[in-house]
Amino acid sequence: MEPLTILAAAGSLPVHVAAAAAAAGRPVFVIGLEGTADERLRSFPHEMVKWGQLGRALDLIAAHKTRDIVVAGLLDARPDFRGIRVDFGAFAVLPRILALLAGGDDTVLSGLVRLLEDLGYRVVGAHEIAPDLVAEPGLVVGLRLPATALADAKLAFGAARAIGLLDAGQAAIVVDTRVVALEGAEGTDAMVARVAELRRSGRVRWLGRRGVLAKCAKPQQDVRMDMPVIGAVTVRNVADAGLAGIVVEAGRVMIVERVETIAAAEQTGTFILAESGAAGR
Repeated sequence: MEPLTILAAAGSLPVHVAAAAAAAGRPVFVIGLEGTADERLRSFPHEMVKWGQLGRALDLIAAHKTRDIVVAGLLDARPDFRGIRVDFGAFAVLPRILALLAGGDDTVLSGLVRLLEDLGYRVVGAHEIAPDLVAEPGLVVGLRLPATALADAKLAFGAARAIGLLDAGQAAIVVDTRVVALEGAEGTDAMVARVAELRRSGRVRWLGRRGVLAKCAKPQQDVRMDMPVIGAVTVRNVADAGLAGIVVEAGRVMIVERVETIAAAEQTGTFILAESGAAGR
């Protein structure tokens, strides 16, 4: 098994990927973003780097004789290069990095893939290393769906796909065929929390648990870099907002912390449904 290097940002996804690779007998090396990467990654062979230490990161990859690289995890914010001390090895590609940061998320991620591939590496999707995380078609959790759920899901997926084409977000919330929120730069969980606050303030109203959060990959998205994810926190936020459930695009969304996520859904009475071709592809 060839060695695998994981470039890890925040969240549990890099931990799952590292564990899956190790379980398959594959040598794993983690390069984590200092102050951001999950502390559990320290149980694997690892080094932590700061923003700007691209030269050091490339040296570490070369030293471990890696060809395959997984880029996984969330970035809470783009770096402010005014406050970064760039190491010597980064100067050769710094203009390309700065050009990428001028674009949207999809531009940044697709450009990073091209940069790594131009340097001779093969970028592998997290879902290729840990395929058990990918949502398969069907009802993941729940005994039945509310009567309005499928209509809400169809509209929500249409809205999510529309903002995805603009490289603006991956998710939308619809209640009783009314779009009440679209994901922006704040991310899915923050969007759901915003809807909960709108409901508490009376800006949006409905009785009981109604409506859905729909999440799908952007139509132009390279899922090797940024396949959308949901987890236990998402489920709890959805329940807190008074939504009935979550619908994700089967095959193009991952469910991380699956045991905890399913337990949270069962405890809160929240359904999770994976729909094939949900984004209208």
